[in-house]
Amino acid sequence: MIDQTQRDQYFMQKALAEAKEALRKGEIPIGAVVVAKGQIIARAHNMTEALNDVTAHAEMQAITSAAHFIGGKYLKDCTLYVTIEPCQMCAGALYWSQISEVVYGARDEQRGCIAMGTTLHPKTKFTGGVHQEEARQLMLRFFEKRRKN
Repeated sequence: MIDQTQRDQYFMQKALAEAKEALRKGEIPIGAVVVAKGQIIARAHNMTEALNDVTAHAEMQAITSAAHFIGGKYLKDCTLYVTIEPCQMCAGALYWSQISEVVYGARDEQRGCIAMGTTLHPKTKFTGGVHQEEARQLMLRFFEKRRKN
């Protein structure tokens, strides 16, 4: 039997794999997975460049995919693992999805939902800091490379 910490680390590794795929494609390296009953039901990464869509964040893609998988718009009894704290837009979508839990890696001190004062659904558990340094380093690497170019 694995505990909550081990479960969070395992699924955050899956989200980090999505972030690395985004990085490989030239997207901001944020990845997400949605888990229900211990199974990944959605995987996503940022696709704003590929889709030419400012709303194509990893969380938004994952919410849509998970809703299609379960056949409904509410993600009760689901957990979103995302490498970076959700932005205000994504937090709003997560609020409306009524997701049970959000686990994120690193904070976004400037544009994250915490800094912006955005709240999630009152029943949503919100946990951060899982594989925080690895998530943070992916973002730093991306923006350092972008500044050089």
